[in-house]
Amino acid sequence: MNQEYAKLLWLWLKKRQEDTGLQNYLEHLPPLNLSSFETEIMRSEFERMQQRQPMDVLSMKRYELPPPPAGKMTDIAAWTECVENSMAQLEHQATRICNLEMMVEYGCEAWKCYLEILVQLVTQAQKQLQNMRKQIQEINWEERKLRQLEAQWVGLVSKNYEIEQACVQLEKEVSKKNKNL
Repeated sequence: MNQEYAKLLWLWLKKRQEDTGLQNYLEHLPPLNLSSFETEIMRSEFERMQQRQPMDVLSMKRYELPPPPAGKMTDIAAWTECVENSMAQLEHQATRICNLEMMVEYGCEAWKCYLEILVQLVTQAQKQLQNMRKQIQEINWEERKLRQLEAQWVGLVSKNYEIEQACVQLEKEVSKKNKNL
């Protein structure tokens, strides 16, 4: 039913647009440039997809724990730097695990809250839509009343003109008869 209503509304708007002469109301705007929002990364990715090339393999380099360079195998500072790097990576992994555990525990509730908010937003939007439709209907009724009143006014003005013309004619006839007497 909503699709039928939407189609009827679209047809009505299209006819109204044609009636009011607003067929091309966007012609004063420049042509749409779809690539204006693309970043360099997006362009390169689109080109890769057009060429049907596979995606780059994820780099695992940041997860590697390299030992000190060959010339510094006996250097304590180099080994200390490697140990600190491994500790930082271990802490990073622990944080990721903690985040995943929290998502498992609280993620469903967060999604439920998010969906409730979306439902409220949809309800508000539907109420606004109903109010707008009521306002449109009221405006249409007022336009009809104005058209009727305008038609009445035109009729009354025409009658007044005819009456005035008849009065002028009668005055001429009266003045003619007065002259003849």
